[in-house]
Amino acid sequence: MNNKNLGLYFFLAVFLAVFVVTFYIFKPFLYPLVLAVVFVTIFGPVHRKIIGMTGGRSGLAAFISTMVVLVVVIVPLTFLGFQILQEVSQLYSTLAVGGGSTELFDSVNSTLQNFLGMSPVPINIIPNVEQYLNIGLNWLLANLGQIFLNIASMMMNIFIFLFALYYLFKDGSVLKKAVVIFSPLKDVHDEAIITKLALAVKSVVGGNVVVAIVQGVMTMIGFMMFGVPNAVLWGSVAAIASLVPTVGTSLVIVPAILYLFLNGHLLFSGGLAIWGFVAVGLIDNYLGPKLASRGMKIHPLLVLLSVLGGIALFGPLGFILGPLMLSLLGALVDVYFIIRKEREGF
Repeated sequence: MNNKNLGLYFFLAVFLAVFVVTFYIFKPFLYPLVLAVVFVTIFGPVHRKIIGMTGGRSGLAAFISTMVVLVVVIVPLTFLGFQILQEVSQLYSTLAVGGGSTELFDSVNSTLQNFLGMSPVPINIIPNVEQYLNIGLNWLLANLGQIFLNIASMMMNIFIFLFALYYLFKDGSVLKKAVVIFSPLKDVHDEAIITKLALAVKSVVGGNVVVAIVQGVMTMIGFMMFGVPNAVLWGSVAAIASLVPTVGTSLVIVPAILYLFLNGHLLFSGGLAIWGFVAVGLIDNYLGPKLASRGMKIHPLLVLLSVLGGIALFGPLGFILGPLMLSLLGALVDVYFIIRKEREGF
């Protein structure tokens, strides 16, 4: 008996050691692997249609689906990422180094004096504004630089992501069965966790995040049309701001409208106000409910906190990974109550 226990403890120790070493081997690739799972879930309906179009040839269908994700998602996001980094650098040079903030406040004061006969913006607050701009822009540069300044690392992560995406499209059902078999939970509980997690991914990532990205893109287009500088940067900020309940993208659009108005561009200011209401505001009311209704409903405040916390923990990828972890937590909580009811005999 003692020998059996000793053998069991030895096996568990070896298993734990091998598991820890294996985890650290795969740790550098966790982000692209998790993102691959997310995109396989979101593009699952598209992949099933492609399988039908290719006559059930799983390899060809997986390749086409992977190329669809590459063209529709990866290429635009990579371009936008580099553009945002460039605009952040330009804004940092203009405002924090080149004295652009002083010129901006002078222009605002001059315009308001013409309208109100007074200067409501004290000049002595400019040094503090420059200090806050330095802090904020340095943070943006540091976080964005983690991804976009290391070209080799980024290319490797994209390659791993696409490689994993292809095999998840091709062999995803087999891997799902393997997870269910090796899990210590009952098969019905494993299926419940997977189903609820897929629904949560479709509603949070495929709903809230997609709506946020669409609103950010529409904001960026509006800024480009009406002459607001650094349109790509502020469009990305608007995408995050759209997750804020009630106010949303108005946190970015209203200051831009005031910027155009105070610089004498009255026509552009009015045009941007109309664009913000029609092209941006109505998206949340029309597209948001349609996408969110396909999955689990999670309170917008929790989505916002998960995005901000995810960005703080994971960097820019936290925009997706934060809501994903929130979705997983919700799925596990639901399954916990199912197990609890079973044990209590209800």
